[in-house]
Amino acid sequence: MWCVAHSLHRSRATRGAGGVQRIPVGFGAELRRRRIEAGLSLGKLATLICFSKGHLSKIERGVKAPSHDLAQLCDSALNAGGQLSSLISAPEHSVDEAPRTEADVAVPWTLRMQAGGESDFVAFDHTSPGGGSVPASIVSWSLAPPLLESGETNSALPYFRNVFDEFRRLGQLFGPAVVAQLCIAATSALRGMAHQAQPAHRGVVLRLASRFAEYTGWMAQEAGSDAASLWWTEQAVQLAADGGDDELAAYALVRRAELALYTGDSMGTVQLARLAGQQARSARIRGLAAQREAQGHALVGDRDACRRALDRGAELTSGAAPPGDADPVLGSIHLPDLTAFVAGWCMHDLGSPAEAVTLLGDGLDAIPAEFRRARARYGARLALALANVGEIEPACAIAELVASHVALIDSATIRADLLRLSRVLNRWPKNPTVRRTLPHLAIGLHTHRIGPGTPG
Repeated sequence: MWCVAHSLHRSRATRGAGGVQRIPVGFGAELRRRRIEAGLSLGKLATLICFSKGHLSKIERGVKAPSHDLAQLCDSALNAGGQLSSLISAPEHSVDEAPRTEADVAVPWTLRMQAGGESDFVAFDHTSPGGGSVPASIVSWSLAPPLLESGETNSALPYFRNVFDEFRRLGQLFGPAVVAQLCIAATSALRGMAHQAQPAHRGVVLRLASRFAEYTGWMAQEAGSDAASLWWTEQAVQLAADGGDDELAAYALVRRAELALYTGDSMGTVQLARLAGQQARSARIRGLAAQREAQGHALVGDRDACRRALDRGAELTSGAAPPGDADPVLGSIHLPDLTAFVAGWCMHDLGSPAEAVTLLGDGLDAIPAEFRRARARYGARLALALANVGEIEPACAIAELVASHVALIDSATIRADLLRLSRVLNRWPKNPTVRRTLPHLAIGLHTHRIGPGTPG
């Protein structure tokens, strides 16, 4: 089961005068009593309402105060009819606190998606007439997919294939907060379709679902959560395997090598990349694995091993057969010359920024303006190389462009490069161009919502 919870605003914890948290008397004991009567473990209830097991444990023990949102979710999950919510007093306002407006009221949405395609949507309406601590109404909507005929499945798949391409383009314009939610919903919808589809067509549906899941994993990495990225990538591998495609497992190792690269783990990067190259059947994935291996060697300054891996990657990717229309391309598709980009990255990490500048060249101008994420990724590396050879004016001009893109696409991986660039530019603190550019970089870095697994 996948669960997505959404709230327009985070609700305030129950507080008394002076902002001190107040624990409602008897709430934890009553919650525990009703949970046990319902035959639910603490972990199961936590999964149903999308809260952590540890958080619920603290509430049941009276260590932490429950929010109104949590009480309402528990009411729904335990069929308590608002009795739990009624144990929480309405939040008090301090003397100098402005009354809460309608825009301040939390409106949580919860969407639970089952493997068979069933889903349940629940929303709590705080704004309906009636007032009080108990919601005036609860909107609940359950969906169960019908059994699909083979023709219906076939006619739907081209639309989902187009949707995947559109989501990839959307990922070039906006950040994970927008794109990941869409990809999760599409993955769930296809997973449900596969469950209901005829056996002859189930495999192709699952393989397409795996591509949505894999892209969700990439968005998770861009959001700064390595753990979520790995989880979604594993979901993609399982979906693909269920659909008769075990090649995605090799690509998952390439993705894991990339995560190791961003944490500075050169040995892990090389080992994972080599394992991916051994497992992969397609030339493209073996080529991508060789490129990751080269980047791992560059981290520790092994120039000869890096060049050998780069040459192998270039040969494999240039000779790779073009993928069929039914299977979206794995890996980057928006950079004009991925081989030159990786080589430039390696040369910079090997301490040869002049070679990196030569390799990256005018590639930034070849990336269409609407591909913000690709332009920012390429530009960050080019600006870093330019700054390290003392080309301050062009480095700063590109850096400002990258910083403006990062504010929209919310990329933790590109911010890692911007942080390095900021440190390099700080070697020229009196340069007027640098003094103008550094505040732009600081704003881009400051807007990052730091989460677990953030590279840097």
